[in-house]
Amino acid sequence: MDLSELRDEVAAGRIDTVLLAIADMQGRLQGKRLSARYFLEEVLDHASEGCSYLLAVDVDMNTVDGYAMSSWDRGYGDFVMRPDLSTLRRVPWQEGTAMLMADLVWEDGSAVPASPRQVLRRQLDRLAERGWRAFVGTELEFVVYNDSYEDAWRRGYRDMNPANLYNVDYSLLGTARIEPLLRRIRLDMEGAGMYVESAKGECNLGQHEIAFRFTEALATCDNHAVYKNGAKEIAAQEGMSITFMAKPNQREGNSCHIHLSLRSGDGEPVMAGDGPHGLSETGRSFIAGQLACLRELTLMHAPNINSYKRYVPGSFAPTAVKWGVDNRTCAMRLVGHGPSLRVENRVPGGDVNPYLAVAAMIAAGLHGIDNGLELEEAFTGNAYASGADTVPHTLRDALTLWEGSEVAQEAFGEEVVAHYANNARVELTAFEAAVTDWELFRGFERM
Repeated sequence: MDLSELRDEVAAGRIDTVLLAIADMQGRLQGKRLSARYFLEEVLDHASEGCSYLLAVDVDMNTVDGYAMSSWDRGYGDFVMRPDLSTLRRVPWQEGTAMLMADLVWEDGSAVPASPRQVLRRQLDRLAERGWRAFVGTELEFVVYNDSYEDAWRRGYRDMNPANLYNVDYSLLGTARIEPLLRRIRLDMEGAGMYVESAKGECNLGQHEIAFRFTEALATCDNHAVYKNGAKEIAAQEGMSITFMAKPNQREGNSCHIHLSLRSGDGEPVMAGDGPHGLSETGRSFIAGQLACLRELTLMHAPNINSYKRYVPGSFAPTAVKWGVDNRTCAMRLVGHGPSLRVENRVPGGDVNPYLAVAAMIAAGLHGIDNGLELEEAFTGNAYASGADTVPHTLRDALTLWEGSEVAQEAFGEEVVAHYANNARVELTAFEAAVTDWELFRGFERM
């Protein structure tokens, strides 16, 4: 939707609400519901404001210590939410509603470096300096339950009723069971301006995936955030629930495979060439950078305690820091041919913040290119049994690597590194203070 269309729809009374959204540290949409008239008359030219604590809270929206940009000492002032009109779209699952993303700046107009959208923009600017653009597609899995979010909460997320009771990976019969929900999500996302490719079943009980066509990196990440939020809202309207958490139970986790390729300003592929496996020298160094930096940048791919529960040998979630040609046991999988050649990062889970993960992939790739890193031979066979270095086993391991990373400091800057390190420490502190069901079952009677 462009601005003139929005004006026409508002004048005709078909749109009365505009959502102004930002992506927070967890990749969630936060923001304001504005009257459409107020948006057009005031916010369009003068922006809006939001409390800076939106980038300095935990998952429960509790204020926590340790953030330089926002604290009690700084008075929890506002930052400016500047509308990005290129993201304006309809919200078909909410009556009379449009929405758009905002970039965050301070009152003096300077950027907010720790904003996920700004973290990605900085890496895209680094590509642009070379005349390149990043194209990205994300494949986001989720599990569907025949329970409302409220019922699930009240039951402590125990004894949930998955929408499928057996493995429906690629099953047309199994996916037909919940096609009304899947179809509504697909059609509503089309109505919000996204290009839906397909839907398929996955391995876990009630697990599915809806795939969208790739596009430029920032647009893909915006679409990802809108889709994830919208799918939950649509499921709730149907009395159901969806989870994107990385490991909701002992079965297969929810992945978010990220496909990335580079193109020149005139659209020519940068990573494809006449080298082995169809790669250019640039493409080989880009993938070499992924391998060299993966462990120290894992925090950007796996941001939560639960993220690390996915990395189980033989689960289709990677453990080995290896790359291969169409090899799903490797962390990095080369797929496609010629102009469609791309690298698939299989490390992120469904809980990933796409802006941060894509930014990390670009930073790693540029490190490989700038340092002329040589790409090792493609791995064939079972990478789980390769004996190679592995992704970090825990959030604490990933935090240690992140804080010691020269690549992260150079690519993102000290403020961003410290900000997301603090986010990890907050999660670790909360988890370590919690008494879990596992501990109660192990120790209530028998210890």
